[in-house]
Amino acid sequence: MFDTVVVATDGSDSVKRAVDVALDLADRFDAEVHALSVVDASEVDASPQQLREELRTALETTADAALATVEDRTDRDVVTAVREGRPAPEICEYAREVDADLIATGTRGRHGENRLLLGSVAERVVRTSPVPVLTVRQLDPAGEDDAEAPADA
Repeated sequence: MFDTVVVATDGSDSVKRAVDVALDLADRFDAEVHALSVVDASEVDASPQQLREELRTALETTADAALATVEDRTDRDVVTAVREGRPAPEICEYAREVDADLIATGTRGRHGENRLLLGSVAERVVRTSPVPVLTVRQLDPAGEDDAEAPADA
């Protein structure tokens, strides 16, 4: 059912569970795993000219670290890629290029911590993806995710 799974990661804490779920799914289906991290070009472009190369280098280093984290969490081979551009379109384009069957992503990344439901990148990927998207919410370790559950649930 799933031969190729793309895991989109920015290295944030909120994507760790998505990585684990995607790797588990890939193990179950013996699927090829692609880990993708996108350097947000708008972040670079919005910075002062004299800082752009330094920021680009820092963001590429962060992307490489995010991909290394995916590789460290599994014994299977992982194809890794770093792209630069707008994250959602780059994720969707990469999925097309590798003929992915599924994209897995966290619901909130580095820039979406204040979003209520989905981070803006995850939301755009869901709306524009050529393949199914698995969004995985990071559970709150303190149990605050259960705060709204009825007492008798």
